[in-house]
Amino acid sequence: MSRYILSPQDVAEDESVTDAMRIDGVLRYQPGDPASAPREAKLAAEMGYDRLFTAETAHDPFLPLAQAAQAADVDLGTYIAVAFARNPMTTAVVAHDLQSFTGGRFVLGLGSQVKAHITRRFSMPWSHPAARMREFVLAMRAIWASWQDGAPLNFTGEFYQHTLSSPIFDPGQTPFGPPKVLLAAVGPRMTEVAGEVADGLVCHAFTTRSYLAEVTLPTLRKAAVAAGRPPGDVEVALPAFIATGPPGRDLTPKVEAVRKQIAFYASTPAYRGVLDHHGWGDLHTELHRLSRDQRWDEMTKLVDDRVLQAFVVIADASGLAKALSRRFGGLVTSLNVGVPYAEDPDLWAPVIAALKNEPAP
Repeated sequence: MSRYILSPQDVAEDESVTDAMRIDGVLRYQPGDPASAPREAKLAAEMGYDRLFTAETAHDPFLPLAQAAQAADVDLGTYIAVAFARNPMTTAVVAHDLQSFTGGRFVLGLGSQVKAHITRRFSMPWSHPAARMREFVLAMRAIWASWQDGAPLNFTGEFYQHTLSSPIFDPGQTPFGPPKVLLAAVGPRMTEVAGEVADGLVCHAFTTRSYLAEVTLPTLRKAAVAAGRPPGDVEVALPAFIATGPPGRDLTPKVEAVRKQIAFYASTPAYRGVLDHHGWGDLHTELHRLSRDQRWDEMTKLVDDRVLQAFVVIADASGLAKALSRRFGGLVTSLNVGVPYAEDPDLWAPVIAALKNEPAP
């Protein structure tokens, strides 16, 4: 196994840093500690993060945002909440309330999840996910318009119908307007929906610079133009796969941990298109076969360094900003950067500042 210790020559290979990006982070919290969300939000804001997001995994994604809202002047949002586990009305209500509670700093990130989770975990209907998501967003916008502008609520679609509204159920206007809506997408159809009706696209971390530049972004821009929107109006957000640590430290444990993640995602049929783009479709076939037998260790060994480095930015703290900028600069407008900043704020704050083209704190 290789030992990943970067030399000064590796770090200084390219001193250029491309356009600044908005820097996103994960809102870390402990559900059993009500003070953890505001405490972590305050620390992340001090580190220079622009936005903090929660994900819908084992806990509700909305509650900690309300806890964090009063502690830090950063945007807060979901990245992502599962749309099809809900309906447009319930989602519109919680988003409206958080938009008001945060003073206009809420960002609603939605994703479809996969059929098995929607039907078997959430016991909700599944069909035509891209068309359903498009309608979900349009229905929410109709609901918000009925509250914001007093427009009659009369949304009738193929999947959702919202035609009943009474004053007692109307939360009224918010001075901040509706929240921004980001849509998570992997395939071209959902990417087109994001370009047509959303404020931004959340790319999956399982992507490469080439796939972003040659597949994802042209699809997004074409859809935006077809919908009569300037392509620049649609944000492109990306959570990056990173293996990093303090300068001089062996990064091998971090690298091998993320190698396992790459093997898992590469075995998933929904993500095969990224591998096919690089001519690595056979790797998916073999990984998928092994995954059915739960032969996880064998899967990881199939992800060689060439594949790994296409998906993962490997750099220590002294070179991470340059490495991320070289990989994604000029392609994305916001980058979700997960570094262990709480362990050593003085080490990681300059990384965030460099990515934003700001002086180090």
